[in-house]
Amino acid sequence: MSDLAQRYREIVDRIDLAAKASNRSSADVTLVVVTKNHPHQLVLDLLALGARDFGENRDQEAAPKAKEIASLTTEAFRWHFVGQLQSNKVRSMLSYSSVLHSLDRSSLLKELGKQLAKTPEQSLDVFIELNLTDDPNRGGVELKDLMGFTEQVLAAPQLKLLGVMGVAGLTVEPAVDFARILKASQEVQALSKAATFISAGMSGDFEEAIGFGATHLRIGTAITGKR
Repeated sequence: MSDLAQRYREIVDRIDLAAKASNRSSADVTLVVVTKNHPHQLVLDLLALGARDFGENRDQEAAPKAKEIASLTTEAFRWHFVGQLQSNKVRSMLSYSSVLHSLDRSSLLKELGKQLAKTPEQSLDVFIELNLTDDPNRGGVELKDLMGFTEQVLAAPQLKLLGVMGVAGLTVEPAVDFARILKASQEVQALSKAATFISAGMSGDFEEAIGFGATHLRIGTAITGKR
């Protein structure tokens, strides 16, 4: 077994154990393998291992990688855009990604609507990114603005709101921020019963995130190794 296969199987097994410990099914948890800074061959190797969801955070890298992979395989899989998205990259991102985890501001929402309107048959799954810090310049919607922004997203005709996304801070226990993310999720569900998904948990804290209801895990180096 290759090192990549061993790391992938280990994470899959840990997800299963963490889900069972929380009386959940691992079938309800989507593993998004973050492949940034790695060549397209890594994605092909992961496809062969059974991975079907991949995350990228820079369009400049993701767009050519997605194009290359599309020319080499007919396997069905999904790209997730998980980083801060510049408005001028929206059109490119829509050409390959079916899920956006980082919808965080009205200007980005407006540009998504503008570009999606050019292809009326297309839709995009989105998570609202939360800013859990005291820094208003950080990416993400501040919790005090969450409900108003959620209403804006729900009014966008070609967007499907899946739920919320958050990153546990480095200066607090992960459980503190995961609890805040779960509370935000519950508030959003008051406006949209379908927005039940939570994108939270990365290589160092995904098991704890599962305990707080995470449905989408964004895991990179624990599977891919360092580049």
